[in-house]
Amino acid sequence: MLLADMKAEAFSRWSIVNSSQFDYDKMAFKFEKLQVWQKAILLSKAVNQVLQRFPIEEKKYVLSQQIKRAADSVALNIAEGSTGQSNKEFARFITIANRSAIEVVCAIYLAKSREIISKEDFDLIYTDATEIIKMLQAFKNTLLKSD
Repeated sequence: MLLADMKAEAFSRWSIVNSSQFDYDKMAFKFEKLQVWQKAILLSKAVNQVLQRFPIEEKKYVLSQQIKRAADSVALNIAEGSTGQSNKEFARFITIANRSAIEVVCAIYLAKSREIISKEDFDLIYTDATEIIKMLQAFKNTLLKSD
C-alpha cells in the first residue's frame, strides 16, 4: 500500500460523517473532517462557557487562562500536525494535543479543589476530555501503524 493510501485510510477511519456543528461542503483542510478535531473544538467551546461562570477575581488569574489555552491547544495541535510530511510527525503533534487534554483535566481538578467549578461543569469537561484523550491515543496508534 502506498504511503498516500495509508494516510487516507488513517484519516477515513477517524472521520465523522454526520454533525450539525460543521458544514462539510466548506471544509478545505483534512483536519476539519477528523472527529477528534471536531470534538476538540466542542471541548474548547464548553471550557469557554464554563469559564464565563468563574468568579470575576478568578478570571483575572492564571488558572482560568491556563484551562482555556490548554483546551484550545488540543484542536490547534491536531490541525498543525495534519499538515506534516509523515504520519510519524503527525503522531508527534497528536501526543502534544493529548498532553494538552490531560492538562485540561488537571486544571479542572485544581478548579474543583478551589471550589470555583461546579460538579456538573467538572463532569462535563472531564467526560469530554477523557473521550478525546482516548481518541487521540487510538488515532496516534493508527498513524504509527500505517507509517
